Amino acid sequence: MSRDTITILDTTLRDGEQSPGINLNLQDKVDIARILEQLKVDVIEAGFAASSDGDFEAIKAVARTVKDSTVCSLSRAVERDIERTAEAVRPAKSGRIHIVLSTSPVHMKYKLQQQPEAVLEQGVAAVKYARKFGSDIEFSCEDASRSEFEFLKRMVEAVIKAGVTTISLPDTVGFSMPPEYGGLIGRLLNEVPNADKATFSAHCHDDLGLAVANSLAAVAAGARQVECTVNGIGERAGNASLEEVVMAIKTRHDLLKVRTGVETRFLVPASRLVAERTGFEVQRNKAIVGKNAFAHESGIHQDGMLKNPLTYQIMAPETVGGEDYQLVLGKHSGRAGYRSEMERLGVKFSSDAALSEAFRRFKKIADQKTHLDDRDLLATVNSPTV
Repeated sequence: MSRDTITILDTTLRDGEQSPGINLNLQDKVDIARILEQLKVDVIEAGFAASSDGDFEAIKAVARTVKDSTVCSLSRAVERDIERTAEAVRPAKSGRIHIVLSTSPVHMKYKLQQQPEAVLEQGVAAVKYARKFGSDIEFSCEDASRSEFEFLKRMVEAVIKAGVTTISLPDTVGFSMPPEYGGLIGRLLNEVPNADKATFSAHCHDDLGLAVANSLAAVAAGARQVECTVNGIGERAGNASLEEVVMAIKTRHDLLKVRTGVETRFLVPASRLVAERTGFEVQRNKAIVGKNAFAHESGIHQDGMLKNPLTYQIMAPETVGGEDYQLVLGKHSGRAGYRSEMERLGVKFSSDAALSEAFRRFKKIADQKTHLDDRDLLATVNSPTV
């Protein structure tokens, strides 16, 4: 893959499903995987094979179904997990084993209860064992953003030497700031001797609302894979949002100088399917896929949109699979937006005075109601020609 192309790993079916309150069945996972394949996502992380028999079977079903994307499963750095993972992704045309092992002092001390040297040895041994089942191996240094740099550097170098093809550096608890996270990626790329032998990946959580910003900072620093989820679902406050990462890269190619292979016209359909199957409604003001993402109520904005949509939109809704932009009439709307909507309803004003009088009545109604429908608008006039 070209160095100006970003690999998109979607982990909606694994990290996304780990959101408290989400439980996807086998058919849900297959259906979501199909639309991810339509999106041309490079890698679909379909689950955590060793976590349950149900997840194992769902991953196998996704692996049998998907032909154009790599199918991946997460695995702890232990042989039984790796074996289970390898078996789950075996039916895939292209499969990946994704090993995760903590590298931060707090995780090694309290979670793993191991010394750093033992953790390093475990990581290397796990990678070597996974190589027996395939050549596409990803290794995640869990809690990388809170890890001691010198140990993290040693771990990254060692697992790449052992055969890792992708090295992920998760901001597991959403702790990093963009300059800090981008700096970590850049420093590792510069200081790890064999860094050129693997793709570096960003995996960011949204505890401080910075998952997308951190992911883009990583891309700017040289990361060439981003791990994200549809609608940004995931543990706690969620993961980096796939649609936001992809459209930021597409919209600001002038700055980032990279691209993805994602078919963006499927972003809204994917968002709606994931929202339906998970039961997690998308907030109205969510970037790219929210109901208000291409809706305009302010009179100043509506006037600009009627003259040229570029005045208040940096992308066209159809590029992400959404409907055309909306002029939503409310108390903030102006005469231009009101007249445009009335013309849509077949109402023609015979004079400016007639428009002004009808607009006065409209403002009175708009001050009293949150949502105005076509009947409310027609109530502001007495006949189709005023």
